[in-house]
Amino acid sequence: MEQPGMDSDADSVAGLDPELAATMGFSGFGKKARTFDFNAMFEQTRRTAVERSRKILEEREKEAAQKEKDIGSRRDSVNLTTAPSHTIARIPSGGSDSSESEASSDEELIGPPLPPQGPVEESEDDELIGPPLPPGYKGSEEEEEEEEEEDNMQEEDEHPVKKIPDSHEITLHHGTKTVSALGLDPSGARLITGGYDYDVRFWDFAGMDASLQAFRSLQPCECHQIRSLQYSSTGDVILVVSGNSQAKVLDRDGFPVMECVKGDQYIVDMANTKGHTAMLNSGCWHPKIKEEFLTCSNDGTVRTWDVNNDKKHKGVFKPRSAQGKRVIPTSCTYNRDGKLIAAGCQDGSIQIWDRNMNVHTKFHCRQAHAAGTDTSCLTFSYDGTALASRGGDDTLKIWDVRKFKTPLNSVAGLPSFFPMTDCCFSPDDKLLVTGTSVKKGGGHGKLIFFERETFKKVYEIDVTDASVVRCLWHPKLNQIMVGTGNGLAKVYYDPIKSQRGAKLCVVKTKRKERQAETLTQDYIITPHALPMFREPRQRSTRKQLEKDRLDPMKSHKPEPPVAGPGRGGRVGTHGGTLSSYIVKNIALDKTDDSNPREAILRHAKEAEENPYWVAPAYSKTQPTAVFAEVESDEDETDDKPEWKKRKI
Repeated sequence: MEQPGMDSDADSVAGLDPELAATMGFSGFGKKARTFDFNAMFEQTRRTAVERSRKILEEREKEAAQKEKDIGSRRDSVNLTTAPSHTIARIPSGGSDSSESEASSDEELIGPPLPPQGPVEESEDDELIGPPLPPGYKGSEEEEEEEEEEDNMQEEDEHPVKKIPDSHEITLHHGTKTVSALGLDPSGARLITGGYDYDVRFWDFAGMDASLQAFRSLQPCECHQIRSLQYSSTGDVILVVSGNSQAKVLDRDGFPVMECVKGDQYIVDMANTKGHTAMLNSGCWHPKIKEEFLTCSNDGTVRTWDVNNDKKHKGVFKPRSAQGKRVIPTSCTYNRDGKLIAAGCQDGSIQIWDRNMNVHTKFHCRQAHAAGTDTSCLTFSYDGTALASRGGDDTLKIWDVRKFKTPLNSVAGLPSFFPMTDCCFSPDDKLLVTGTSVKKGGGHGKLIFFERETFKKVYEIDVTDASVVRCLWHPKLNQIMVGTGNGLAKVYYDPIKSQRGAKLCVVKTKRKERQAETLTQDYIITPHALPMFREPRQRSTRKQLEKDRLDPMKSHKPEPPVAGPGRGGRVGTHGGTLSSYIVKNIALDKTDDSNPREAILRHAKEAEENPYWVAPAYSKTQPTAVFAEVESDEDETDDKPEWKKRKI
């Protein structure tokens, strides 16, 4: 059928003016725009998608039916070999005789198959029944063996000794004297060491190379030994406790942030002073409050401080003996939640206060260690129920805070010669670690590991031929830091069990020293200078070095210092002034000028042949030189009077 309006459109197009088309720039001017029916397009697309999905489903159904047919034929063949022929009844699937052979494969059994009679030999076809086994499938016995192996591996992993990271070590050289303080920030990126040489050194694991050099060294407390170093809970400031009475707080780069005030030593009641009046022994940060820290001193007090207030302490705790007398605390610490404050005292007691109640102790044990010895370390376990103490009586004890009268376990025979010998718990709270001290030439200092529950020695590490003073087991890095009595700080780690830390710096090669940087001059950038004053841009240090090599002034070797009297116009090492040079040369002058006339006439022949100074001046007035005649010494002595000839 012809659509109405088509002829009219054609006539209108045909009747267009060609000049109008040329003017508009295209020949289709005036044609009707094509219209689209979106509903029809969506319907056609939907039908196409339905047809495609139907075809895919039919193909999948055919494949599934074919698989079932194959499985059924295999079952028929197996049943024919195992059951008698007269017990099987079949229903033909085809009606014609010509299709009997083809239909025999499609015949199905009526009812369940009969059990086999007599011994049946296994055939290779039995293995093909059902889908193939998945790859990696193993029998029940092999699965049990694998489970046993996994259990054994888990038991080995759960054994605390297997978790000790001691397969590798690096040595950091702090100095020649005892490393008495160690500190690691919470992330484990930086290590600080302090010693009896008054130095505090900063080590950055990420910035160090294999040369293992500290990036900063300073003496924050002048000529006082460093006794304790610790990063705050956020790692932004460092507490420095030294042998003086004022603790200091530094930032991460070693610049001072705060210094505690010194108390009035003439006041009897230490609670009325603003700060400590005697040497500090120990200190630590609050585990939860980042601005609060704790110090103990020989003035018999334990004080809490606030970083934002350096004018006065925050709180005072005064340990007392059984008779109510003052005792000196040698170590102090917070528990894991910061609610308790513990102090080990010189009378052998361990006293624990509630942080908010500083009058009476909450727990105390009067005879924790031998009286008169310094309890060098107190540390709480990570679960907060146990307290370990390292005594100056060569013992290590562990206490239950809830039953604080007797220790849970203790071990003796651990020599300690330093008032800051450490002990610490492993990150899983199953081991307790401490170091031993040795005399010079008396063997090796050891790091000994004890099982927490039984206090059985399970492992030890021979560190060095000096005492082991400090030990620190970082929970995130799983690395052990050790400070020794001969100025070394060792880091033990395992490439698999440990994280970051020492693993970052051992893989970096040593940086080559660039001598070119010291030889080349500083380049001043002047972008707006005139071309005649603008310095040429340095392309590279290597090219500049080669250029300086060709310059005789820049490549000239410096003259060595002059030994003895100066020569060649250079002043000797005796002094830089002219007067000192002349005085020195008067005594060191070795020339023999006893007869000055002969010394002058020695150059007469040369002066006569090549006159330069005196002869040209007298060339007209005295062409021939006339020298004064001097009588000899014998004639002079004869003419002398008798009294002059006599010797007095």
